[in-house]
Amino acid sequence: MTMRPTSKVTELGLIPKEWEVKRIGELGSVVRGGSPRPAGDPRYFNGSFIPWLTVAALTNIPEHQLEVIETASGLTAEGAQHSRTLVSGTVIIANSGATLGVAKVLGITCCANDGIAAITNQHAGDKSFVCHYINTRTNYLREVVATGNGQPNLNTTLIRGIPIPFPPLAEQTAIAEALSDVDALLAGLDRLIAKKRDLKEAAVQQLLTGQTRLPGFHGEWVMNRLGDTASLKARIGWQGLTTAEYLDSGEFFLVTGTEFQNGYIEWRRCHFVDEVRYKQDTNIQLRPHDVLVTKDGTIGKVALVPSLPGPATLNSGVFVIRPLRNSFHPEFFYYVLCSRQFSEFLSQLAAGSTISHLYQKDFVSFAYRGPASLEEQAAIAKILADMDAELTTLEARRNKTRTLKQGMMQELLTGRTRLV
Repeated sequence: MTMRPTSKVTELGLIPKEWEVKRIGELGSVVRGGSPRPAGDPRYFNGSFIPWLTVAALTNIPEHQLEVIETASGLTAEGAQHSRTLVSGTVIIANSGATLGVAKVLGITCCANDGIAAITNQHAGDKSFVCHYINTRTNYLREVVATGNGQPNLNTTLIRGIPIPFPPLAEQTAIAEALSDVDALLAGLDRLIAKKRDLKEAAVQQLLTGQTRLPGFHGEWVMNRLGDTASLKARIGWQGLTTAEYLDSGEFFLVTGTEFQNGYIEWRRCHFVDEVRYKQDTNIQLRPHDVLVTKDGTIGKVALVPSLPGPATLNSGVFVIRPLRNSFHPEFFYYVLCSRQFSEFLSQLAAGSTISHLYQKDFVSFAYRGPASLEEQAAIAKILADMDAELTTLEARRNKTRTLKQGMMQELLTGRTRLV
């Protein structure tokens, strides 16, 4: 293989010749946080003397938020004496738990527990650049570097030995700023999506209870009982499928409930069945506008079938619900099932116990209030569907931006693409 004269081979692979590989231990002192003992002792915890950062709290910070700006709790002055204080601007690395290998920069001065390591007295390397690079290596750190089987852990010795390829400082800063711009875009999309979700939740509450009526509609609302207005069908016991009949490819989709995602079916995740199993029961052959509800496992998950990619049937864990004699608009009823009315009904069924099956004899008693007019039901469903579509578009944009960032990180942090 002929090497480009502008590159060199290192333990991290091919990098630009002017880049230098340094280990984290060369950047400053690698230390571990400290946890007062015993845990929960009121002498130490739930105080207001100094913020208290735990490794578990890092799971609540979005991946694209590089800076830690708040904590959920604090320590007392005595608790701080039994912990380690880290100043604002310190690079931290989770060394255990679900966020092992995730790096952030402190935006506050706080104490940290022993699930967090830190680079103190850092004298080399742009801090944001260091974090971005470490965050491209989390899988490697978890699967290869960390020790322990049940509880993988990164001790300070292992962290000190982690290599990082460093361009000149000006390029480090430029790379960090480019990635931070994308992070800011992701944060803005997160805020917008959260706002749109809140607006939809408010619309669901107002429109599905009649608190707000749409212009032009003035008719009465009535109580409906599911058993009087709908047919409920599911795969009956003797038709049950074995896992061996779940095919990886085919013409006839099998919907099991595990493919329900945000109220719709992720068809790409579905298994398939053979033609005989599909034709076995016409009652559970899916149609456009069907409403589905899981009755086993995680009960009460709801999905709408706006359209079908091909012939589809159900396994035994899902009900299909269809209106009798045009008694309701399917999309309107779908949103009823997505609302508090249905979740409260399920809570009443549970009555303090954990229910693992939704029986038809119980489900048919579900009662809900709605417009007598199918036109008003359809108008309400249309508004909520439009809000769903807007959310879907925003979420797709966010996913595309995340993918873009991943590509940028691979290009910029390895020197394949240069900014300066």
